[in-house]
Amino acid sequence: MRNYDLEFLKRFSIVIAILAIITIGLIIFASFLQHAIPKEVSPTATKRIEQRIAPIGAVYAGATGASAQAAASAAAAAAAAASGAYGGTLDGKTIFDNLCTACHTSGVGNAPTLDHSHWDKRLAQGKDTLYKHAIEGYTGPDGGIMPPKGGNAGLSEEQIHAAVDWMTSNLK
Repeated sequence: MRNYDLEFLKRFSIVIAILAIITIGLIIFASFLQHAIPKEVSPTATKRIEQRIAPIGAVYAGATGASAQAAASAAAAAAAAASGAYGGTLDGKTIFDNLCTACHTSGVGNAPTLDHSHWDKRLAQGKDTLYKHAIEGYTGPDGGIMPPKGGNAGLSEEQIHAAVDWMTSNLK
């Protein structure tokens, strides 16, 4: 072999060795980064996991559990009473104007408008039935739909009674 061939092989070997060292260094650096940076988890996957592992119910045991349950139901009842719809008014006209008028003036969803032709059969069933349908909701045989409490869960039963009474007393 000639001198310049040996020189070329020596330099080529050095370049290959340097490139191999750089490659190994990059591999080690990438491995370090992979372990140092936490994996990104999608929010939907996290939500699904939380729903899967959430407890189905609560356990109340002994006097402490019963008192906690009673306190929770009392707090829920107080919150519902405090957030009474339309300021807790028992004025049927106010409730009708704010809620009922949307369906019962135009007949949306086969709701009876305020005339005797729509209400006479309903009145024959009795006011208790009207109250029950207004509170619990009702789907009539004609496809008419009355959502529970007119779609406003914040209404009390007394408010529903006042609105039904106002409507039946103002039929044309």
